[in-house]
Amino acid sequence: MFSLLSQFLDPKHESPLRLLRYLTVRTMMAAVTAALIGFVIGPWLIRRFRALKAGQSYHDDRTGELAAHLDKKHTPPMGGLIIFFSVFASTLLWAEPNVWMLVSLAVYGVLTYAGWRDDYLKVVRQNRDGISSWEKIAWQSLAALLALGVLLWHPVSSQKIRELWVPFVNHAVILSMPGTLLLGLFCLWIVGFSNAINLTDGLDGLAGGCTLTVVLVFGVMAYLADNVVATNYLGISHVPGTGELAVVCGALVGGCLAFLWFNAHPAEVFMGDTGSLALGGLIGVMAFMIHQPFTLVIVGGVFVAEALSVIVQVAWFKWTKHRHGAGRRVFLMAPLHHHFQKRGWPETKVVLRFWIVSLICALAGLGTLKLR
Repeated sequence: MFSLLSQFLDPKHESPLRLLRYLTVRTMMAAVTAALIGFVIGPWLIRRFRALKAGQSYHDDRTGELAAHLDKKHTPPMGGLIIFFSVFASTLLWAEPNVWMLVSLAVYGVLTYAGWRDDYLKVVRQNRDGISSWEKIAWQSLAALLALGVLLWHPVSSQKIRELWVPFVNHAVILSMPGTLLLGLFCLWIVGFSNAINLTDGLDGLAGGCTLTVVLVFGVMAYLADNVVATNYLGISHVPGTGELAVVCGALVGGCLAFLWFNAHPAEVFMGDTGSLALGGLIGVMAFMIHQPFTLVIVGGVFVAEALSVIVQVAWFKWTKHRHGAGRRVFLMAPLHHHFQKRGWPETKVVLRFWIVSLICALAGLGTLKLR
């Protein structure tokens, strides 16, 4: 909204509003605004969650033993709403509306509702399982299909979204992906990373901190993708208009920082599926729109490792049970962060070390921009 004000200014008029023409200024203001909104609404939302007597239950789900977090059973989830309201309001204030920004917010909104529905059933209706896995995948797939449909329909994005870029190559490996390949990859990235962050959300500050490093990197990449000089120099894809996704990432940085204030150990609130499902889908669709989907596998290395640990654990357990009559485990417990807890690492040490690994992955992802 504020970005539109700069269009009515006389170029010769020295007004402070002329700064709104700069993407970097709007990105920073989006981060500050989202953080302030989060700090203001956070305590109110937490009180509301507690009034619902919302408490997170801990149980196995075929990947390990009961988690030893009984002291957290009264900590409310749904904390992802703190991030959602902060990001949504801040983005609408500071971003210039275009197809890239609107699609990202649409995916974020749909998956936030799906995650909220899951958390609501768990904590209010006392349904331990929440929505079924198939319903969750259905919501994620719906968000992906709606987003892809809009991107293919809109003239600005219809051709660009068909290009496939990979790290270390300075040109598109496929200029126009066939519909089946495009649909498959698009859904895989949104559904996959939505579930990956959902699995990572298990310790105080873990998912929020790792998301922060990923979003910072993709904010830089979105800014570069919209800059023709930078794209020519680095040999990456030029996607006009995706600079507004940098504003979205700025708002995400502010929202995540505000959430971490309340989620720091010992947590006052958990992200819940309300936040984790939506953040994963949002990051996945943004990576695809700026032609950095495979770079996300590097930058989001912690999320990938967490998801793979569950896949390997469940697959190995089922296979050994079928072959030997007794299931065996690769990890002491999955997802991966619980494996290290079982090895005796304190929760804060696990979180801090995973943050360090996430930062290393983020730097490695940035390095791919130049190594082409």
